[in-house]
Amino acid sequence: MSALTCLIFVAPCHPQDAVVSTDIPASTDLVAATDAATLDWEIAKWEDDIRELETLDETQPDPPAAVLFVGSSSIRLWQTIDRDMAPYRSIRRGYGGSKYSDVAHYARRLITPHQYHALVLFVGNDVSGGESDHTPDQVQTWVQQILEVSHSHRPGAPILIVEVTPTPKRFDAWPKIRQLNARLREIALTRPDTYFVSTADHYLDRNNVPRQDLFGEDRLHQNEAGYQLWSSLIRRRLDEVFGQLATSP
Repeated sequence: MSALTCLIFVAPCHPQDAVVSTDIPASTDLVAATDAATLDWEIAKWEDDIRELETLDETQPDPPAAVLFVGSSSIRLWQTIDRDMAPYRSIRRGYGGSKYSDVAHYARRLITPHQYHALVLFVGNDVSGGESDHTPDQVQTWVQQILEVSHSHRPGAPILIVEVTPTPKRFDAWPKIRQLNARLREIALTRPDTYFVSTADHYLDRNNVPRQDLFGEDRLHQNEAGYQLWSSLIRRRLDEVFGQLATSP
């Protein structure tokens, strides 16, 4: 029986325990404890995936002056990234289902093994329309942690935050996702060496619903056409950023 269960029933966990604590936390504290335990589990479940990525770090040398892509399944499944992002060289470190909460937790292990020219972040699962959705305030805290790791490790290397894509499967949650995107844009505008990659408008048709032709059968992940569009938008933003840096005093 867990400590939390003992608190809820306010009874001894074992028959031999004669003393019942009267120091009972408020209900909001119980909720906070439950949320924290849930978050810990959601983070810890990715340990094997992170170790697999660390094995890649040990066995696959990074190309010189590469762009490091970190994030969720859209990064992990991007098998054509080398071709799509050319002439930029790419390092792909994504794991499916990730959220900014766990990317922040694993940021040093994901980021510091690499001497990248730029970092591209795309994490698309913090808001999906479920009860466990994160708030913009929560995401902002985690994003700032990730940015600090990158700025400390590679000072001056630009960081590009890619807008969360509208998808057919999660379009019911699009109003909340738009709020998150607005916060991500705000972070990029107010942090040094940080830039926002606008993509959403390109994934909506004239009726402002997601374009079905850019997604696979699961209505969540991009197909080849989607990746071609995505890469063109990211590549164009990289061109703009590096152009600005080259001409800045």
